[in-house]
Amino acid sequence: MSATTVRDGTEAWNLRLLAQHRLDGHGDTMHVNVHDGFAYVGHMGDDRVGTSVLDVSDPSRPRLVTQLHTPPGTHSHKVQVVGELLLVNHERNPGEMNDLSGTTWSAGLAVFDISRPWKPEQIGFLATPGKGVHRMTFWQSPYVVMSGSDHGFTDQFFIAADLSDPTQPVEVGRWWLPGMFSANGEAPGWPPGRAYKHHHSIIRGQRAYGGWWDAGLVILDISDLSQPRLVSRLDFGAEVSGATHTAMPVPGRDLLVVTDECVKAGPGRPDIEKHVRLVDISDETNPTVISQFPVPAGDYHDRPGRSGPHNLHEMRPGSFSSSRTIHVTYFNAGLRVFDIVDPSAPQEIAYFVPPAAPGCSALQFNDVTVTPDGLIYVTDRAGGGLYILEPEIELS
Repeated sequence: MSATTVRDGTEAWNLRLLAQHRLDGHGDTMHVNVHDGFAYVGHMGDDRVGTSVLDVSDPSRPRLVTQLHTPPGTHSHKVQVVGELLLVNHERNPGEMNDLSGTTWSAGLAVFDISRPWKPEQIGFLATPGKGVHRMTFWQSPYVVMSGSDHGFTDQFFIAADLSDPTQPVEVGRWWLPGMFSANGEAPGWPPGRAYKHHHSIIRGQRAYGGWWDAGLVILDISDLSQPRLVSRLDFGAEVSGATHTAMPVPGRDLLVVTDECVKAGPGRPDIEKHVRLVDISDETNPTVISQFPVPAGDYHDRPGRSGPHNLHEMRPGSFSSSRTIHVTYFNAGLRVFDIVDPSAPQEIAYFVPPAAPGCSALQFNDVTVTPDGLIYVTDRAGGGLYILEPEIELS
């Protein structure tokens, strides 16, 4: 392996910067989808900007066309696009929760008509009382699954909704881990200090592959969305795992790529080393870890900000799809690309680590999506906005 240090301090290997956009000073970017020449970008939202829309028909010159704002106390940092519908989450904003007295927020899922991408129009809303929706998967109309909330539960759980009429979304099913429905007399059975909650699920066929935070990996049978059924759960162990974020099925293979999110920031962070794992699901009732991705080499743990994995390119329909190439965001270690042709020994094949944005203390690459032409759209939640990268090698 060799690294190229670019003049501005960027550490890069086999990837180069095509363009960057800081979104008119609102660079606190998170989730990103690209659809029909437009990029839809979610924000942390502490300054009320929730979603940005950019024209990326020329990806070397992205152009901001509009920005949507959030209600008080709310952030909408996740986006999903199918056809002419944009979904954004509404969730209690932890950045505005220092004083809960008198604070309100919007909790649920907002539906926008984007037939005119430069002028999105909200047409529907699904309320999820409580904390709200954290993340959702909307890959094929009319169904969406999400981490949502309701009164009487300890935390967010799995919710499925029908958008056949996008002006009136309807919940059609829900599932939670035993112990979460406290209002029904259920008592948590997990260890003190651990958080069992639904973070994110990815759908393949009749299965939902979910990251359930400290509960690990959960596989659900969703052949009947009104009654999701547990297939299996894999607890990676508190001593080596926590904050399990995403479980992505690898196209054409009985494998999942599972990320744990680094949640502690700064040198000397009191967090265990978080990992990306390959899990064999050839027997879905007994998922088994077969390897871990290599930890990025460098002094990233000594740098400001979070240092470790977060999310990956989820290979949603219409995007870049591969049975061997995996793109992962690593906060201050930037974007890393891996080859899993040999699942027992994943190999790093590219990376891109720019310096922190001007006025910011750390790089924090958060989310990534890759278009069919191989261009990489990656976000920096710490202020850098949207980066568009292109590979210098063939990634298949």
